[in-house]
Amino acid sequence: MARPTKCTIGTAGTTAVGAARAPRARPKRADLVAEEIKRLITDRDLRPGDKLPREGELQEMFAVSKSTMREALKSLEVQGLVTISTGPAGGGRIVEVTLDRTFQLMQNYLFFKEVTIDDIYTVRKLLEPELAAGAVPHLTDADFEALEHSIECCDPSSGHTADVIAQRKEDLNFHDILAQANPNSFLRFTCQLINEMLRQLTVFENDTPLRAQRRFGDANVTLHRRITAAARARDAATVRALMAEHMQEASGFVKQLNGKLRGRLILDSDMSRRAGPRRAVRRPAKGAVTGQA
Repeated sequence: MARPTKCTIGTAGTTAVGAARAPRARPKRADLVAEEIKRLITDRDLRPGDKLPREGELQEMFAVSKSTMREALKSLEVQGLVTISTGPAGGGRIVEVTLDRTFQLMQNYLFFKEVTIDDIYTVRKLLEPELAAGAVPHLTDADFEALEHSIECCDPSSGHTADVIAQRKEDLNFHDILAQANPNSFLRFTCQLINEMLRQLTVFENDTPLRAQRRFGDANVTLHRRITAAARARDAATVRALMAEHMQEASGFVKQLNGKLRGRLILDSDMSRRAGPRRAVRRPAKGAVTGQA
């Protein structure tokens, strides 16, 4: 592939819409370089694992100083697009933006919005039935084993844990397994983000009776078992109907238990870095509760 010609960074022209607004701050030179590197990644169709040109070559290509180039690369690293290594064989390498990083950015945006748990369940009622039905033809024996293990872990009567919050998080792992089996990447991505919001941000009032939480857990386990049985029978229509019933029932329980979203900014230390390809899913050790695995 031919090397791009040397180019000079400049500011973009204003549009008719932009002219009617307050003047925007002039972008920093490093930010403009970062945008040009993104364009280079797109034009060369670079994929995760591919290396960027070496730092010196990038400097020459964009006619910028070493400090500006390093600032631009650091910006891309923070965005989760590249990883930077040092040494003779070092440099920038393309990486896939993780679900955790995307969730962090989304939640930091939503921190300043009014989003309730009712809003979340309104969306789940629409998406989860289609997600589950679409996963049915693609579920493997390993997936069914993982679904059964999740059911066992979140069953209040199993004795795996008395921690009802851990059980609720394990409930979400059941949905993540179905999401990872669905070939629709955008639907899968959306539902996994919602699951992560519920996992990280849902809180219940401290005076919620334990038996009410147990009823919620029992109801979830019952429908999870029915959904799994229908999926084993490759009955997508029944899975869709059961998941719609499950979402309606779960929404009612959350209201009864005064579940709320705890608005907060997500820290790097909160992120589990567990995103990966579907076939990388592993069954947890027996007895483990993996709400945030």
